[in-house]
Order: sequence, then structure tokens, then C-alpha cells
Amino acid sequence: MNESSAYGLWSLVVINSLVFIIFAFSFTHPHTKRDWRSFGAFSAFIIALFTEMYGFPLTIYLLSGWLQRRYPGVDFFSHDAGHLLEILFGWRANPHFGPFHLLSGLLIGGGFILLASAWRVLYRAQRNHTLAVTGPYARVRHPQYVAFTLIMFGFLLQWPTLLTLLMFPILVFMYVRLARREEREVLTEFGEPYVYYMAKTPAFFPRLSQDVQKERIRPRKGGR
Repeated sequence: MNESSAYGLWSLVVINSLVFIIFAFSFTHPHTKRDWRSFGAFSAFIIALFTEMYGFPLTIYLLSGWLQRRYPGVDFFSHDAGHLLEILFGWRANPHFGPFHLLSGLLIGGGFILLASAWRVLYRAQRNHTLAVTGPYARVRHPQYVAFTLIMFGFLLQWPTLLTLLMFPILVFMYVRLARREEREVLTEFGEPYVYYMAKTPAFFPRLSQDVQKERIRPRKGGR
């Protein structure tokens, strides 16, 4: 595959970006400025990713000298060679069936499943004016932020770029700050029930053997 056929496909940049952004939007329905900030950051990551995947391979250009010296037989302006982790770790077969690409698919798919299931629980809780403590919220307090992180990390494994590698830790830090800010607001609103929920439920990393005792949590309004 030559450069002209592998890149410059701006229609694919637009289509793929819209597919993933709209799909994520359908499960988050941002309302507040904070919601739009987290969703906008995720959208920027997706656009940057697909711009390099199908539009302009900035990372390949910047690293082309080193890559050609290290792997002289590889055409790094082909689409398959853009799966850099498969190349760097010696996977010479179809990269779409390589270990990093397969793991990427699991993380991206799992992230969207988590995002969808978390939204259903949150939507019901908001309508009933209760805390979201069932489903994914019984395992972690911020499953939507965890889902966004899983999806982004999955894409990094599939198609790492310098820009998305730089964006990823910044976005994770931003999500952690947003989560802490949300918790302060929920604590002000709910008090003791949310304190109890926080004590029983980790913020981001689940304790798989522990359930939340939902019978003691009866606040008035949904939270994240």
C-alpha cells in the first residue's frame, strides 16, 4: 500500500470521528459545562487519532528517520505499518490480528459497553431523584470516566501517535479532577448517604468481591 492510498483519506477521518463521537454522545447526553468539557476532551482525542490514522501521519513523518534505520524493510507510509506497537514488538503478520490490536478491540468495546450501562443507571437515578448505586455504580463511583479512559487507552494500543500519547495523561488528570469536583458537590447535597457510598465504593478501580449495601443509601437526587 503506498502513501497516496494509505493517507489523505479525509472522508474516512470525518466518518470515523463522527461515528465514535456520536456513539459516545448517545450514552452521555452532556448537559452541564463540566459534562461538555469531559465530552469535548474525548472528542478532541478521537479527532486527533483518526487524523493521523487516515489523514496526515505526523508521527510517522517525525519518526521516519529513526524508524527506517531501525526497520529498513518496512514501508512506514503503508496503513499496516501505522500500527507501530505491532511493528516495534516484532509482529510481522497482519497487524489487525496482532496482540495489541486484539487487546485494543476488547478495551474499546468494553469501554463503550460500560459507558452504555452506566448511562442507563444514571438516567434512572436522575429521574427518581436517587443516587446511582447499582450496575457499574456498585463497583466504581465514576464508571463513565473509567469508560472514556478505557476507550482512549484501547485506541492508543491500536494506533499510538505522539499527539494522543501527550493528550492521554492530560485527559486522565482532567477526568480525575472533574470527578473530585463532582464528589464535593454531591457531598454538599447528600451528606451522610454519599459518605457511606464513598466508603464502600472505590472511585475508579473496582473491588470485584464487594457490593454496595444499597438499602442504607436513600438520597434525593442522582449523582455520577
